[in-house]
Amino acid sequence: MNAPAIDHLVIAAPTLAGGVAWCEQTLGVSPGPGGAHALFGTHNRLLRLATASGQACYLEIIAVDPTATPQRAAPLARWFDLDQAALQAQLRAQGPQLIHWVLRVPQIDTALQAWQALGLDRGPALTASRPTPQGLLQWRISVRDDGQRLMGGALPTVIQWGDVHPCHAMPDSGLALLGLNLHTPDPQALHQALKASGLSDDPAHTVGLKSGPAGLSARLHTPRGDITLSHTSP
Repeated sequence: MNAPAIDHLVIAAPTLAGGVAWCEQTLGVSPGPGGAHALFGTHNRLLRLATASGQACYLEIIAVDPTATPQRAAPLARWFDLDQAALQAQLRAQGPQLIHWVLRVPQIDTALQAWQALGLDRGPALTASRPTPQGLLQWRISVRDDGQRLMGGALPTVIQWGDVHPCHAMPDSGLALLGLNLHTPDPQALHQALKASGLSDDPAHTVGLKSGPAGLSARLHTPRGDITLSHTSP
C-alpha cells in the first residue's frame, strides 16, 4: 500500500443508527463494526469495498456522537465539516449521503507540502488512534482547524496509516467501488492537486473529474445492483 490510492469514502449521517438503517435499506448490507474517535467526538461503522486495483478500500458511515465531548475543544472543529450547520441541515432533510473521500498516501507531510505549493491549505497532519479488538489503529490525517473539506468535498483529506490498516480485519461485504467522480467548477485546479499527490496518472484508481457544482459521486456494485451515491455541497 505504498502508492497513493483511494482509502475510503465518507458517508455522513445525522445519527449513526440512522446511517446503519440507510446502509441496510440502500446498499442491502449491514455495516460492520467501527469505533469512536475521541479527538472529534464522532463514531462510525465500516464496510470493505472491493476495487479493480485490489487496493484496500472501505466505506465509512460516520456521525457526531451526542454522548461524547471532542478532545479537540472549540473553536477547533470536527473533521469533514460535521460542525457545519448547513451540512447537518442537509443530512436531516435528505438523509445520510456521500460527502467526502480520503486519499491514502505513503508520506502525508510530502503530500501536504505539495498542496501548499499550489495554494491549498489542507490543514496539519494530526495523529489519531482508536482501539479495536485486533489492537490499536493509528494514523495521521489532515484536518483543518475549521474542519472544512474544501472544494465541496471533492478535494480529499489525506491519510497515512501506521502498521495496520482497518481493511485487514474486514470481511468481504459484497460491495465494490466501480468509480468515483469529483465535481468542481475548476477541474484543472483539482487535477493539479491530484497529480501533485501522485494519484491522477493511474487509471486503476477510477477517479474522474466533472465540471459543475462542487460535490462528488460514486458508483458501487451492491447486492441490490449498481447504485450511484452523490452529494452536492450546501
